[in-house]
Amino acid sequence: MKLSLSVRVIESACKTRLAFAFEDFLEIARDNGYTAVCMRASAAGVDTMPKRLRGIRRSIELAGLSVSMVTADFDVPLNNARGPNSLRRIEPSLDVAQTLGCDLLRVCLKDEADIPAARVAAEIAARRGVRLVHQCHTATLFEEVPAMLDVLRRIDHPNFGVIYEPANLLLCGQSYGLDTLQALRPYLWNVYLQNHQLDGSGPASLPTCCRGEVRFRHLDLWSMDGIDWPIVVRGLEQIGYHGFVTIHQAQGIETTETARQFARHCAEFLRGLESPPQSIR
Repeated sequence: MKLSLSVRVIESACKTRLAFAFEDFLEIARDNGYTAVCMRASAAGVDTMPKRLRGIRRSIELAGLSVSMVTADFDVPLNNARGPNSLRRIEPSLDVAQTLGCDLLRVCLKDEADIPAARVAAEIAARRGVRLVHQCHTATLFEEVPAMLDVLRRIDHPNFGVIYEPANLLLCGQSYGLDTLQALRPYLWNVYLQNHQLDGSGPASLPTCCRGEVRFRHLDLWSMDGIDWPIVVRGLEQIGYHGFVTIHQAQGIETTETARQFARHCAEFLRGLESPPQSIR
């Protein structure tokens, strides 16, 4: 399993800054067997000076890591009304991805008018060797599996794909097992993992287009009370997915030691779910 660690795990609640130094985050990822980091604007984005971006790339490479994906502005992860704006001016985000040496860029679609914009952005990105990808996410056009497949077909560009994320599929009342993975396989370029448990009186909630407000609980990634992890891992194995699997959990971690423990526990847990390699006879 190619594990990637998202800077989201050490983001502040506002999603615009990190709790501690990025270089310490890289050390934590490297020491716990991750091969890549997932970058967001809290660490490097369209507002970061090019010289600083180049320095960040050097730090990542010196740590022996790569960048699995880039989310280049704050509005995409905030999933607000401005989230799709980067589709209509995709070049600054492409600049960030290319400077960081990454060919995968996350974008956001909220309504029908964003579909033709996504097609144009995908064509521009293709000419620069960068792929665009959209997460299975609440309050977007990528909530329900049939609807997201329809949007992907309407975008109709080989340079536009999807991030499979079972927790958001759960919140939207969707299957996240083998049937969904098989349906998404032609478009599947990344995997995000976080853990939620549906709870009608839970402390957290998110709005959805398909089900209204959904209440839930955040769980540690390794908890078996939320996402059915064996179904997820077996499903990825069965469809032959060999891309990055990114720990995307919003933990609100404040210290390097807590982050180190979290990164280690997540990696050990997921690797423990993998099927043993078949022996060669």
